[in-house]
Amino acid sequence: MERLQKVIAQAGIASRRKAEQLIQEGKVTVNGKTITELGTKVGVNDEVEVEGVPIERERKVYYLFYKPRGIISAVTDDKGRKTVTDFFPGVEERIFPVGRLDYDTSGLLLLTNDGEFANLMTHPRYEMDKTYIVKTEGIVQRHMLKRLMTGIKLEDGKTAPAKVKELSIDKKKNRSLIEITIHEGRNRQVRRMFEAIGHPVQKLRRDRFAHLTLQGLNAGEYRELTAHEVKQLRTLAETGSLR
Repeated sequence: MERLQKVIAQAGIASRRKAEQLIQEGKVTVNGKTITELGTKVGVNDEVEVEGVPIERERKVYYLFYKPRGIISAVTDDKGRKTVTDFFPGVEERIFPVGRLDYDTSGLLLLTNDGEFANLMTHPRYEMDKTYIVKTEGIVQRHMLKRLMTGIKLEDGKTAPAKVKELSIDKKKNRSLIEITIHEGRNRQVRRMFEAIGHPVQKLRRDRFAHLTLQGLNAGEYRELTAHEVKQLRTLAETGSLR
């Protein structure tokens, strides 16, 4: 059972606030009966109409996708470029990416049609960990890694402390391989952090989201999350623990 205004919002009819207004104005019916109480809950078999039009209710779906480089993290693109949803031709539900990965960034991206879940995964207050593998220009010195750990001053404010690990260095090719974990989601944040310490990113891949990994997937492939994985992610966002 879910609140009526939430069901209307998830169907894409209106925002949650606008849905509440429609209910209070007597424009919503459940099984033919006009509903004006905001606390009303409905089940999957209840017939909901908004201003006489039945709403379509999709089952909630959750996918883990290995995004390749050169793909747009969007449902559509006005320039005609390939988007992440183009890799899901057999999925009937209206899925969208949870957050985004830059055009030149590959790696783990979640897609769903559950707006509430997407908000839990992306809102800053839930501090969901995202781990990236970074190939940099130049050898990153230890004192620079410490700067990343304590926070970097960017034009939109100082970043939160990050977890940083040096994976390897290649003196011949003059580059480092660094693992960095952040819980913020600013635009091009990891790239900007490394630019700020003088080591631009050559290649970037998101390797983990919370406890999820890319194991078993090649670029361009996806799998559906299990019910247990979805529950774990919700619990982690709401309580900070996988339980």
